[in-house]
Amino acid sequence: MFAESVMGEALDRAAMIEELENKGLVAKRSDIVYRHMRDPALLRYYYKIKTMPLIDKLDIAGSSPTELFVGRHDYPYVNIGPMVPPEFGDTSILATPERWRNMTIDNIVDMRSRIVRGMYKTKVTNVENGRMEEMVRDLALADRPAEAEVAFSKKPFVKIAMRDEVQPFGPSAMVKNFELYNVRADTIVEKRYSDTDATAKTAMIELYDKGIPVSKIQKGLSAGLFGLGRNRKFVPTRWSITAVDDTLSKSNLEEVKSYNSVDAIHAYYHEALDNRWLVFLIPGNWQYESIEAFYPGTVWNENGQDISIFGSYEGYNGRKTYAEMGGCYYSGRLAVTEKLQLLQKQAIGLILREVHKGYIMPVGVWNVREHVRATLETEPVILHGLNEMFAYTRTKMEIGIKTWVQNSALLKDLLSQKRILEYVK
Repeated sequence: MFAESVMGEALDRAAMIEELENKGLVAKRSDIVYRHMRDPALLRYYYKIKTMPLIDKLDIAGSSPTELFVGRHDYPYVNIGPMVPPEFGDTSILATPERWRNMTIDNIVDMRSRIVRGMYKTKVTNVENGRMEEMVRDLALADRPAEAEVAFSKKPFVKIAMRDEVQPFGPSAMVKNFELYNVRADTIVEKRYSDTDATAKTAMIELYDKGIPVSKIQKGLSAGLFGLGRNRKFVPTRWSITAVDDTLSKSNLEEVKSYNSVDAIHAYYHEALDNRWLVFLIPGNWQYESIEAFYPGTVWNENGQDISIFGSYEGYNGRKTYAEMGGCYYSGRLAVTEKLQLLQKQAIGLILREVHKGYIMPVGVWNVREHVRATLETEPVILHGLNEMFAYTRTKMEIGIKTWVQNSALLKDLLSQKRILEYVK
């Protein structure tokens, strides 16, 4: 049982906090306590406690932040459904990761744990068939939160999903009945939905060019809004996230590859969620690599003794296989290509990411896209040559240069070719 496993891990810590509270040695149990404990088991226990009021009822009413989820298990028969918090009003921030940059993990867990996921089994090709399918589609089309009432066949259950592809959410339950009120479609998205002769790729790129948030496009693809009429289908949420990041970044690259190269190394640095981000734009034709280093005690390396480091790379012509490091690779690539479009320059892109002990729970691929975007919005340090680049890296990252090079196809290639202004004074 979930409660037994989580509470078993956290019982001693929770008892310790209660004793300290009673003695007046720490503040009463609050987000402050959990922020400073930095303990995965305790955060999960807190998550469980926050969701308990939601799992003791067979219905929920509130303003859905136009959020939906499409599962992937048993594909092509998958669970689709709305995501609804027990509150009314402007809940849009709950489903807009573009607005989460300045939040802590605790803020995100607290916020997302309020959302209940409804599940309804259907075939992915049933996008135009059925009442539930229609309402899920309406959620994806909506331009603002819509009032929803959901009745469940059983009480919701809690299961913390430890994966970084999708953002966390609260309890889940099979839907018995679902009602949606006061839905107003986003006219830009609705126009793409009405165009059954346009490919999904065309629809995604047009929406992106018109300023529709990436997260909104991802929901649209997941809900089967785009593509040739006969080919439309529901797309599992975790697949749609990567598909949109991949498609949009490839589209950006078509323009980026027509530009001249940057004439010096641009180095950008940023810290968020106890992640250190160091992004380099290096003179040369397009290449790209992203490397992630997870410290012991963090997501994906919770019980490890050593730093876990891995990455993925592509040359000028891109990749033919799925990136080893998963969806984070494509979300980072999207952010890098956006910056190059803004600069109207071509470059070799390199992302170095150190994940330190404060990152104790995955919060979704948006974390990479939005924080690489934030990194690239900082003022760059201009460097000339590998020596300066490595010297700068030493001032920002804990991991040594030798380790980065050992785990980087791109850096090994640059060292062997000696081709990035090594002798520019």
